[in-house]
Amino acid sequence: MRKLKIIYAGSPLASSIVLKGLIASQSECGFEIAGVLTNPPSTRGRHSDLIPTEVALAARENNIPVFEFDHLVAQAREAVSPLEADLLVSFDYGRIFGPKFLALFPLGGINLHPSLLPKYRGCTPVPAALLNGDKTLGVTVQKLALQTDEGDILAQSEIKLDGSETTLSLMDGDGSSSRVTEAGLKLLKKVLKEAANSDSELIGKKQSGETSYTPFLKKEDGIIDWNKSAAQIDCQIRAYTPYPLCFTDFNGVKVTILKARPSDSKTSEKPGTVLPYQKSVGIEIACGDGSVLVVTELQQEKKKAMDYKSFLNGARNFVGSILGLDTRKTD
Repeated sequence: MRKLKIIYAGSPLASSIVLKGLIASQSECGFEIAGVLTNPPSTRGRHSDLIPTEVALAARENNIPVFEFDHLVAQAREAVSPLEADLLVSFDYGRIFGPKFLALFPLGGINLHPSLLPKYRGCTPVPAALLNGDKTLGVTVQKLALQTDEGDILAQSEIKLDGSETTLSLMDGDGSSSRVTEAGLKLLKKVLKEAANSDSELIGKKQSGETSYTPFLKKEDGIIDWNKSAAQIDCQIRAYTPYPLCFTDFNGVKVTILKARPSDSKTSEKPGTVLPYQKSVGIEIACGDGSVLVVTELQQEKKKAMDYKSFLNGARNFVGSILGLDTRKTD
C-alpha cells in the first residue's frame, strides 16, 4: 500500500523541532515526507553570510528535498508538482498558500497553530496569550483555508501555564523540544494517521467561540510603561522574549530588562524609580498602583547581558534614578 506523501512547510527552530519529530514518525504513522518548503536563506552577521532556515538544515540532514521560494507562484508550483504529494502540512511557514498552490494536494492542507482557535488568529498567538496573562495556551491542527487561521478544526489540546513561561521557552524550549512543539507533534501524528487511513480529505468542525486576532510585533511594543502594574510588565517581558524584548531609558541610554518578576512589596515612590538596593533580592523598580518589579538580569545598550549585581557594579548611579522612555528612538 502506497504511503501518504506530504510536503512540510516551515522555517524557524520550533518548526524544525516538529519536522524532526515527523521524520522520526514516518513509518509509525504511515506517511513519508517528500519535500520541504521553507524561506530562502537570510543574511546575518558582519559579513552578511547567507544562513539557511532551521527547517532547511533539518531537511537536508535527512536527505529531504528543500524548496526555498520568496513567493509561491508558478515556479514554486512547477517545482513541487512532480512530487505528487497528497497533503500539505504547515507550521510557522510565514507565507500565504493561494488556491492554485493548494490545488496541488488532493487531500488539501493542514496547519499547526499555537492557540485555541478562533482565539488568537494571526502570527503572534503565544506572545498575545502571555501578554494577557492567560492561564492556558492551546495548540490547534486546522485545515488550511484561504483566509488566515479560519480553517475547520481537526484537533486541539490545552497547555497549562504557571506564569513563568516566555514565548522563547514555550516555542523553542531547549532547542530539541518545547511544550508547544511536543503538544503540536502529538496532534499532528494523530491527524496524519487518520489521513493515511483515508482516501478522502479530512473533515473538521467549524470554528466557534470568541474570535480575536494578533498583530505583527514592532520594536516599540517593547517600551516599558512604568505606570503599569508590576504584574502587567512581567507579562510584557515574558511575552516579548525573544522579540522585541522590553526596554527602558536610563539617562539617555537604552536598558533592556531580560528577567524580572513581580514582588510582594509595595512602594509609594513614583513609577520608574529604582528603589534602594537589596543585594539578596535584585533591583527593585517602582511600578503603577504601588507595585514593585524585581529585575534580575538586564543589558545596557552596546554591552553584554548581566545579572543585577554585575550590572550595578558598572552603573553606580542607577539606584535612585527614574527610568522612562518617552520620545527616544527604539532602534
